[in-house]
Amino acid sequence: MNVTKLISDLKEYKNQLDDAIGVLERLASGRSAPQAPKRKMSAATKKKMAAAQKRRWETHRKQA
Repeated sequence: MNVTKLISDLKEYKNQLDDAIGVLERLASGRSAPQAPKRKMSAATKKKMAAAQKRRWETHRKQA
């Protein structure tokens, strides 16, 4: 039995457990991973995007 290999495997397993415990602690405290700030679109941009999507669907329907 290779004791050095066994120690290495146990240390790796300990690191995995520490990571899992950290995730569970964040969940228990109500804090999740940091999130990127939400992008805010203006009403004009939303209208432009909606119009563009309608045009795409229109061409898709014509092809079908």
